[in-house]
This record gives sequence, C-alpha cells and structure tokens, in this order.
Amino acid sequence: MEINWTIIGIVAAVLIVLILFMIRKNQKEKKKLTAFLNNDFKKNEEEEPDVDNTANER
Repeated sequence: MEINWTIIGIVAAVLIVLILFMIRKNQKEKKKLTAFLNNDFKKNEEEEPDVDNTANER
C-alpha cells in the first residue's frame, strides 16, 4: 500500500487555509462585538431635583 503524498498535501493545505479563514473571521466578529458593546451602553442621565418644586409638593 503506497501513501499518496499529493492528496495528503492538498488536504493539509486546504485545512490550513480553512483554519486561517476561521481565525480571521473570528477576529472581525470580535471587533464588531466589542464595538457594539462599548457603544450600546448608554448612561442614564440623572436629573437634578428642582428644590423649589419639591418643597411645594410636601
């Protein structure tokens, strides 16, 4: 039984390309997620109580 090195080389090359593609895609998704999470958070603006109105409500 003879080992067909050509087919093994082609399969190895395809696997390397697939792994590199997945790593690159994952990095893009990570950047998008990080930007989304950083920009999605909106701080609640605290309103200062109006001292004149709160005194009249009591």
